[in-house]
Amino acid sequence: MTSARPLGFWSATALVVGSIIGSGAFLLPAALAPFGAASLVGWGITLAGAVLLALTFARLATRWPQTGGPYVYARNAFGELPGFVIAWSYWISIWCATAAIAVAFAGSVGAIFPALTATPLRAACCALAALWICSAVNIAGVREAGRMQLVTTVLKLLPLLVFGGIAIWFVEPKHYTPFNPTGESLPQVAHAAVALTLWALLGLEAATVPAGSIESPERTVPRATVLGTVLAGVATILACTAVLGLLPSEALKDSQAPMADAARSLWGPAAGIGLALAMAVSCFGALNGWILLSAQLPMAAARDGVFPAFFARLNARGTPAIGVVVSSALASGLVASNYSHSLVQVFTFSILLSTAATLLPYVVSSAAWLSRGTGAASRIVAALALAYSLYALFGIGSEALVWGAALVIAGLPLHYWLRRRR
Repeated sequence: MTSARPLGFWSATALVVGSIIGSGAFLLPAALAPFGAASLVGWGITLAGAVLLALTFARLATRWPQTGGPYVYARNAFGELPGFVIAWSYWISIWCATAAIAVAFAGSVGAIFPALTATPLRAACCALAALWICSAVNIAGVREAGRMQLVTTVLKLLPLLVFGGIAIWFVEPKHYTPFNPTGESLPQVAHAAVALTLWALLGLEAATVPAGSIESPERTVPRATVLGTVLAGVATILACTAVLGLLPSEALKDSQAPMADAARSLWGPAAGIGLALAMAVSCFGALNGWILLSAQLPMAAARDGVFPAFFARLNARGTPAIGVVVSSALASGLVASNYSHSLVQVFTFSILLSTAATLLPYVVSSAAWLSRGTGAASRIVAALALAYSLYALFGIGSEALVWGAALVIAGLPLHYWLRRRR
């Protein structure tokens, strides 16, 4: 990183908002359609949990304003091995998220130009093109990535707020019935919905990761984290609730661009294209933010000897370019290995895998403040954040948990090899 600390308060806030508002707000109504209006219970639990986590990360960033975010908190509180596990798990979650957002970008482009995503292969190529364009921007420098993040955040936050604020007045109550069409108990449905809705608010910790590139991180990161989480959470839930009330669940569950379809049904084809364009900008901005994190995290771990040293190398622009390339290559592999499936199938698998890999850092970060934090009130908040993270983790489902655990275990030989070399 450069010593100039190129990211200020608004860039840091844009990184949080931009990382949260990506594909989730625009695509999740399709994944949540089978749960009906009962998914709103999951949204309520998720927003409360996200605010608790944001407050916890704000306290952690005040105490340890270092590049690395959850990895730093785990290492400082519990030692090197937990630090490696969290760094590895969080890094996996980042490039899995990158793959999911790239797939969502392809879906939004397909709503505007259907021929570009008419086959799974074309959709995969469209997703990979966006991924590598954003990678090139990040290789050009942290400052350039921060500027793009600020611009794309404004371009997607405003349309989302406008759409949600207006469309909510046109919802049809019949689309909210039956309230729980699954036949399962409400607690079961809420638990499953939390696993999906949390995806829409992942990234709330984004400003903690490049803390060394942010001006006055001990003050800026906490404020950006809390403000960004609240802004993104309100905008996302408002818009998703409106979509649920505008289209029947049968139409929603197979839609590749449900928010665009909802706008089209309400205001005509031009509105649908406008929302699809807003989704494309949203996904592109989120891709940019997550790729920035995908290089900053392994760089911090490499500087401590926890990751291979090449992740800490900077190019002439002060960017850890190798981290960008390796992370983007892994995300590309995930997209390519699933290109024969539908966009919704690839998206759903990627977000569950990413969420499972992110929740472990959330659990350990909350525990870090519980073990090292001060102040009764803030420790109560951390305890509630820990409880929420564990609740969400066990709602992910066995397949995503098994994959997440396997990927974490696969990193342990690397840790012991690096430790023996030292």
